[in-house]
Order: sequence, then C-alpha cells, then structure tokens
Amino acid sequence: QVQLVESGGGLVQPGGSLRLSCAASGSIASIYTMGWYRQAPGKQRELVATITRAGSTNYADSVKGRFTISRDNAKNTVHLQMNSLKPEDTAVYYCTAKALGATTFGSWGQGTQVTVSS
Repeated sequence: QVQLVESGGGLVQPGGSLRLSCAASGSIASIYTMGWYRQAPGKQRELVATITRAGSTNYADSVKGRFTISRDNAKNTVHLQMNSLKPEDTAVYYCTAKALGATTFGSWGQGTQVTVSS
C-alpha cells in the first residue's frame, strides 16, 4: 500500500503561482510513475502532469509552459510548480502513483484545493 499526502493548495490571484507537494510513504519501492490530476466542480477528473522515476514527464496541453512537475526520488516526493495561474485552473488537485507496468493509477491522495480568483 502507498499513502500519498498533498500540501500547498490555497487561494491565488490570476497570474499568480503556487507550488504543490506530495509525500509518499508505505510501499514506495513499487512506485514508478507519480503525477497530478485535478477535478473542477461538475467536471471529470483530468490528468495534469506525470513524471517517471527516470524523470520523463508528460503534461496536459492546457498547462504546458505554465506548470512544471518535479520529483525527488530520495525523499519520495513530487512537486507541481504552477505559474501564470488562470481561473480555469481552479480545482481539487490529487497526487497519484502507480507501479511500473500498471495501466491505471492505483494510489491517490486526499486532494488539495486550488482556487484562482481575484
């Protein structure tokens, strides 16, 4: 079992920045890919960004050039630096993880609220 705990959400004005962090514990040796999803009110959960243990990254088109995902394998943490935030980035952001070869993400954090509003 993998436990994921997010931190760093909050309220920010349009154009501002936030940095989300996620700490993993438990069966961390099994984790290969970590990432962030988000879910806005009335919408489906969507991929934001992922990063593998080797450092390969993937981003949703809507956040490319504004968000940066990074990972510290020694500390079992993953971060999401969010710049140039827009009101449409408002959502609950979830940290997630999966093992090498897994087709779906099986571990999820409790979520952290990000609100972009003036």
